[in-house]
Amino acid sequence: MTRTPCPARIVPFLLLDAPMRPLLTFALFCTLLICGQAVAVPFWGARQSSAADTPPAQLKPGEWIWGGVSRGWGPMAVIVSLTEQRAYAYRNGILIGVSTISSGKPGHETPTGVFTILQKDKDHRSSIYNAAPMPYQQRLTWDGVALHAGGLPGYPESHGCVHLPSEFARLLFDNSNMGMVVVVAQAGIDADDVVHPRALSPIDPTTGAERALLPLPNGQVFAWQPELAPTGPISMLVSSSDQQLMVYRNGVEIGRAQVALRAQPGAAPLGTQAFIVGQGYLPGKVAGLPGQRMPNWMRIGIPGSNAAAGQALDADTVARLQVPPAFLAGLLPLLTPGVVLVATDQRILPETTGGKLQVLDSDPPEAP
Repeated sequence: MTRTPCPARIVPFLLLDAPMRPLLTFALFCTLLICGQAVAVPFWGARQSSAADTPPAQLKPGEWIWGGVSRGWGPMAVIVSLTEQRAYAYRNGILIGVSTISSGKPGHETPTGVFTILQKDKDHRSSIYNAAPMPYQQRLTWDGVALHAGGLPGYPESHGCVHLPSEFARLLFDNSNMGMVVVVAQAGIDADDVVHPRALSPIDPTTGAERALLPLPNGQVFAWQPELAPTGPISMLVSSSDQQLMVYRNGVEIGRAQVALRAQPGAAPLGTQAFIVGQGYLPGKVAGLPGQRMPNWMRIGIPGSNAAAGQALDADTVARLQVPPAFLAGLLPLLTPGVVLVATDQRILPETTGGKLQVLDSDPPEAP
């Protein structure tokens, strides 16, 4: 004999015995509360990066710039300027991101100093302030100060934490490591170049200590000290206004040279561009260096200007950058696939005047 399965039954609430109703009501309330907490996480700030050439001072509350996912290209460090209400993210000594922030309000001021990331929690909720959501939390102190996504009204209004736009907080969370150095700086307490950072990191990424740029010897056109950082990834920055090429390894400046950018008829202003060393070599030899060859280079896209991403550079374009041969002789062996060069017509040295260089892209193009 075949038995027909009984359909599942739902017991109407009103048919329950009176003593059971409060228990069910409480269970439903708890379920709704838990579900509500799971979804009630606000999204703060802009959802996309502003263009890379946007001056940081022109960023509105909640706006940010991210120059590219760095994929482990050297040590990261962050400078939080309480004076500017902005955070600056550096990878291998070069600026890759900047964001508006909101720090601690009067009576709950964000402490200044050198910190390291002690803990990371993507879905953190406050144990003090009614389980308030603190997404992408990166803890700076054990008594509650952290970087995390939060409100950004355009002035200090937190209880001591550093609030970031949600998407910028996610990018920083995904790219940082435990122990990353974070310097929180304020005018009147810290040096001016730390309170108002530029394209080159003014701090040591391992200690947070302020560091001076590598000086050029008197009367010399370059300085080359690779022993300052014997190993690690290479990043480079060149400014046509300052006529300087800086070389960083593992976040430490190991070389600098006076350079010239040869004019090219009909060429547009340099702006800010990023390049990466590819596989193989350009045809021909390097002038003045018999036996040496120049590697292939290709463009990297930056926010607001991605049209040329992946475009290979020809030998004539590469040769526009004129570098002292003795400096280039030491540099060429280090130019392996993945090395990043950022070129700009902005000034980048602290002793110069003019607009700050904006965020630099260090994101290699996707493999074809």
